[in-house]
Amino acid sequence: MRAQNTPARKRARKAVMKAASGFHAGRHRQYRRALEATKRAEQQAFIGRKLKKRDFRQLWITRINIAARNNGLSYSRFISGLSRLGIELDRKQLSELAIHQPEAFTALVEQAKGVLD
Repeated sequence: MRAQNTPARKRARKAVMKAASGFHAGRHRQYRRALEATKRAEQQAFIGRKLKKRDFRQLWITRINIAARNNGLSYSRFISGLSRLGIELDRKQLSELAIHQPEAFTALVEQAKGVLD
C-alpha cells in the first residue's frame, strides 16, 4: 500500500480554511475558492505593507514642509541645510519634532537658514 501523505495535506487544507474563515459565501466554505481568495489576500497584504511605508513617508514630508514654510523656508532648502550641517534626523523624527516640539523644530530651521545664507 502506498503512503498518501494525508496528515500533512489535511493540515495544509485546514490552514487555508482557517485563513479564509471570515470570507463571504463560498470563499470560506469551498477549498478551491478559499485557496484562490487567500492567495490573493496574501498578495494584497504584501502590496499594502509596501504602500503603507510610501504613504507614511509622504505624510511626514508634508508635515515637515508645512512646519518649515511656517518658519520661512521650503522643504527642499530645509533638508539641504540639515544635510550640510550633518544633522541626520529621519523624516519621521523631524515630523514628530514639528508637531510635538515646535520650538526645537524652529531652532533646526534657524540653523539650516544660517548655513544656506
